[in-house]
Amino acid sequence: MMSHDAFSKWLGIEVIEVEPGAVELKMKVRSEMINGFGVAHGGVTFSLADSALAFASAGHGRISLALDVSISYPAPVYEGDILTAKTTQLHLGNTIGNYHITVTNQKGVLVATFQGTVYRTKREFEIS
Repeated sequence: MMSHDAFSKWLGIEVIEVEPGAVELKMKVRSEMINGFGVAHGGVTFSLADSALAFASAGHGRISLALDVSISYPAPVYEGDILTAKTTQLHLGNTIGNYHITVTNQKGVLVATFQGTVYRTKREFEIS
């Protein structure tokens, strides 16, 4: 998946661990990701969590599409922070999957919680 995901590559996402329904991703926050208030744009953290959702839900070999997502930002993110997204699969049905993603910084501080529901299509793809 990552070899065809130009956006995740642009973000600098590194896949640390992956298994069906669970993934751990890391990335470093760069200067061009900082907003006018000196903190990372919320879309950067959202995009890391969204990539984690995509990789985890696709880990079962079926193309999955986000139906509903939400995110909370309990702490700010700064340039140079190393973010880690960890996914927990809460439910896997034939057509629906539910996931919880936590994003922490290099100090272990929780900077985001993300909930995602995906629609699991019947289209399969080869995982490599």
